[in-house]
Amino acid sequence: MAVTTLSSSSDQAQLGPFKSKLSSAGLYQPASGDTPASHDDSTLLRFLRARRYDADKAEKQFSDAEAWRKQHNVDELFRTFETNEMELSKMFYPRWTGRRDKAGLPVYVYRLASLDAPLRKELESVPPQRRYQRIVVLYETMMLFVLPLCSYLSAPTSISSVTTIIDLEQVSLSAMWALRSHLQVASTMATANYPETLNTIVIVNSPPFFPTIWNWIKNWFDEGTRNKIHILGKDSGSTLRLLIDEKDIPQSYGGQLPWKFEDDPDLDDAIRGVIGEMPKGPAIFVDGSIVRP
Repeated sequence: MAVTTLSSSSDQAQLGPFKSKLSSAGLYQPASGDTPASHDDSTLLRFLRARRYDADKAEKQFSDAEAWRKQHNVDELFRTFETNEMELSKMFYPRWTGRRDKAGLPVYVYRLASLDAPLRKELESVPPQRRYQRIVVLYETMMLFVLPLCSYLSAPTSISSVTTIIDLEQVSLSAMWALRSHLQVASTMATANYPETLNTIVIVNSPPFFPTIWNWIKNWFDEGTRNKIHILGKDSGSTLRLLIDEKDIPQSYGGQLPWKFEDDPDLDDAIRGVIGEMPKGPAIFVDGSIVRP
């Protein structure tokens, strides 16, 4: 199982012309004096990689994503999102363990069995528009807090994607069917507007009927994302240890970390040394500090 290169000379060679192209289209403002660039290099590179370095296609996706952000007023939505609701929302989506893999990427876990019937009922009671906004806010947390924090600790390497463990233990076919719309909305939104943020997806405890599930969901992802998905059975520990140090793998998956899906992030020592504890509610990480938007 290979780890994607986080940056390369090829990336840098493509980046300059892409910046010029976006700037000419009014989509990017380079740094000027004390004013930073409108978008950092890692963001622009993600769009280039997503379109296999086809600058025209990358510009189109970038433009569409910027229009989407304006349509949904993403910056203001994140800034003003209520703290308790944001914390509650985390139980319905992939959660950060507070740990990183061997390449410095944050490790997320999504245990679908935790979304039991009462929680699914609670989820369905939320209007679709608000559910969508919750997904956006949690992605913004990843982009504005978790990834910059991990980049700070991995400097000069920029961290722009995550490693995700998806746990299908004790998930029935009917439960997967009930969750299909919930999962599809999140996957489609992320692929379009947060491209190349999934470095590796490891599916553990896959049930015998997983081929049926895969036929439902495989078209939610582009080819590049599908190639990053690795399907494992019950004994996933040896494979996960290729990606993640044993101390940072949850005990449920053959590691040493006493973390469960319902828990808050269990920060590693280096992260704890920088931020102390994970802040609640909207927060961004800038130059070694927690900042409230």
